Amino acid sequence: MSNQLADLLAAWQAAESDTQWVLGTVYRTEGSAYRKAGAMMLINDRGQQYGLLSGGCLESDIVRNARRVMLSGRPLILTYDGSDEDDLAFQLGIGCGGTVHLMLQPLTAENNLALDAVAAALHRREPGTYYQEIGGSGARFEPGEIRPFEHSRIEAGWLVTPIRPGPHLLVLGGGIDARPLVQIAKALGWRVTLADPRPANARPEHFPGADRVLRETGPALARYAAASRVDAAVLMSHNLDLDAEGLAQLHGAGPRHIALLGPRHRFERVLARAALLESDLGCSVSGPAGLDIGGQLPESIALSILAECHRELYIRSAQAPLQVAANR
Repeated sequence: MSNQLADLLAAWQAAESDTQWVLGTVYRTEGSAYRKAGAMMLINDRGQQYGLLSGGCLESDIVRNARRVMLSGRPLILTYDGSDEDDLAFQLGIGCGGTVHLMLQPLTAENNLALDAVAAALHRREPGTYYQEIGGSGARFEPGEIRPFEHSRIEAGWLVTPIRPGPHLLVLGGGIDARPLVQIAKALGWRVTLADPRPANARPEHFPGADRVLRETGPALARYAAASRVDAAVLMSHNLDLDAEGLAQLHGAGPRHIALLGPRHRFERVLARAALLESDLGCSVSGPAGLDIGGQLPESIALSILAECHRELYIRSAQAPLQVAANR
């Protein structure tokens, strides 16, 4: 299971009725910290924990305090100061040296802190804003668009956290080299759609992690990408016409990033066959796909492609994409 919020909430919903739960949330940090405000973790009375509020050094003490919350039924505020030699965080070996403020809130049948509404929105891939009362049991979720790269903040005693669905990646081409790409993307908690009209490719038994396999790459692909909010697309069919058709259908369907496997001159041929200019694409694009990490094996190339996708989706202002030597 990944640390994406949707996966944490799925674990909670699976045992919501017969298990006690506590929601842990970082609401403020000072100095260096592994997780920032808005990071969440779910803990139950079976000793299970989902998510991280630190690099792993604080979790045992957080779980211990979560048991206190389960017994008392009252929220609890905790502060860990990694710069104070007398503080527990320092003694536990927290390496960042910063201060982490977090709250533990009990989840009950009468008050599940609006997590059911958050889970439903994430299932529909709809963004919104989550409000938590710091030190209390108030919470609400308001669906609606949020500003790009908006971060959690404190307003009048409430933690205000933008909620975004995990990225949706569409991979065009279901050959052997797509297998590690899909596998790593799923380990990140991303939703993955695989598209390939060729019967010998994108076999379900070779891609057990794919959320959906499409066989249609014409206009239906564009409609699907728009309706399901595809965030990034990787064209790796190794077929010029198929990649060109995919580019023609996807470029106006909403992806924020498109990557094409292969050298630059191949990318230019794909553009020509799609009757497009690079300026027509309307999103960040890389051809060759990926960051230059010196990889040659499919696993390394998959890592470089997903690292670039991650950068483009989460840090839009990053430097221009580098080229992957293996794809030149």
